[in-house]
Amino acid sequence: MLIQVKCSCGERQCPEWAIVELQGSVEAQPSFQHRIQNLQIGLLCRPSSEESYTLVVGYHELTGSKQSLKKPILVLKKIEVGDDSDPDPDPDSDSKRVELDVIGIIRHKILFKTRPKALISSRPQPAAKGKTSAPASSVLN
Repeated sequence: MLIQVKCSCGERQCPEWAIVELQGSVEAQPSFQHRIQNLQIGLLCRPSSEESYTLVVGYHELTGSKQSLKKPILVLKKIEVGDDSDPDPDPDSDSKRVELDVIGIIRHKILFKTRPKALISSRPQPAAKGKTSAPASSVLN
């Protein structure tokens, strides 16, 4: 089977993508288990230089670095095209041709290989329920 790869964005015009590599695993809460498509897991930013990146996930901050890949990776989209060479197309037959369209290219990865740093909130912590202290003026003699 011959699969044609085409690029509709033009040479040197393909969008630049990147891989985010984490050490460990990211697990979704049980309420999101079946709805993880387009789920935002954190905030990725480049604070000072192009080589340093920060990823904030919940109350954790990770610091990573940008690295070049040895070989670029293409991001492809599969397109099924009807076969025009058959003069009498049969709707039940599998005479569809497959083409791959280039939608992006990956040349870099952002590697987070250190342990996350815990973020501490500047808000005051709420008082624990059930703990009460006697006021100082209520001491009896």
